[in-house]
Amino acid sequence: MVERVDPAFGLGDREMLESWLEFHRATLLMKCAGLSRDQLATRSVPPSSLSLLGLVRHMADVERNWFRRVLAGEPAPGIYWSDDNEDGDFNDIDAADDAEAFATLANECDHARSVAAEFGSLDDVGTGLRQGEPVSLRWIYVHMIEEYARHNGHADLLRERIDGVTGD
Repeated sequence: MVERVDPAFGLGDREMLESWLEFHRATLLMKCAGLSRDQLATRSVPPSSLSLLGLVRHMADVERNWFRRVLAGEPAPGIYWSDDNEDGDFNDIDAADDAEAFATLANECDHARSVAAEFGSLDDVGTGLRQGEPVSLRWIYVHMIEEYARHNGHADLLRERIDGVTGD
């Protein structure tokens, strides 16, 4: 069972952003809970390659990119995608291991939390660059919330298509 905590109303800026990011991380896991590997790999509608398993893999790569590469400045090549296969996270799921994908996402989220904790202020910038520019922790948090929120909407529609389950 995935535990999802609603962010409190009176938090400071950093705590609020971290709470909303955790909320959305948990939401994606909730949308996937209780499904078989085949259900997780079910595509939306042709020609889209969108699936819940693909979303989990995609978000693992997104976490990795923003927190490892941009914030920490670590060399962090894609896990499921490459320059030669930019949509590998979504397209290459036929033989994908769902347990591995969830473990990878959990690992990347844990690493993201530890990297972010090293920064004292939301205004601190990472050592990596995005489009040649430094990026603040605040920007990364807001972007990650937006990224999860958008994909959680996709996940909601995918889950409803798979077994009729809806929810927030």
